[in-house]
Amino acid sequence: MKTFLKPLTPEEERHYLQEYKQGSLEAKDILIQRNLRLVAHIVKKYQGAGEDSDDLISIGTIGLIKAIQTFDFQKASRLSTYAARCIDNELLMLLRSKKKSNKEVSLYEPIGTDKEGNEISLLDVIESEPVDVVRNYSLKQDIDYLYQLLPKILSPREQEIITLRYGLYGKEELTQREIAKRLNISRSYVSRIEKTALLKLREYF
Repeated sequence: MKTFLKPLTPEEERHYLQEYKQGSLEAKDILIQRNLRLVAHIVKKYQGAGEDSDDLISIGTIGLIKAIQTFDFQKASRLSTYAARCIDNELLMLLRSKKKSNKEVSLYEPIGTDKEGNEISLLDVIESEPVDVVRNYSLKQDIDYLYQLLPKILSPREQEIITLRYGLYGKEELTQREIAKRLNISRSYVSRIEKTALLKLREYF
């Protein structure tokens, strides 16, 4: 199994995009290498379509490169969201071209199963929207970034209340009243701390 480099933080991503726009090929290489995990993540969607995984990674990487070349960070906040669609489009074009050159392949022929065990056909893959793939990957990135930020920008009490309020780190999600009872403080105090903490996090996001 291939090991991919850790994705860039939003700050690193913006820095290297700016460097690339100024002509740095090194920045372009870093953007490619640090987003290959995204390519592999989207390629999983097409496993079972009869294509070699390495070939799919190569085609997906072409989509990633196109995304980096055309991305405008002044119009969109995250490269990963834009790149995921470019990668998905590149893979779809490959499958559609294969379909045209190989008429005997049935679009309704099962190529695998989903998480519930239901059969998936090539038609299901081609017609499905990439939104879920994009959203899931972006959400995972945001959660990882959130966990990095919590101890850096929040006080211990703020971090404790946010963790309990939103069920972070696998903890049970509690109401403000339940938190107040557990910490022996007023519900209004919990509410003020929560609002302050969310404002701090929103500024960084």
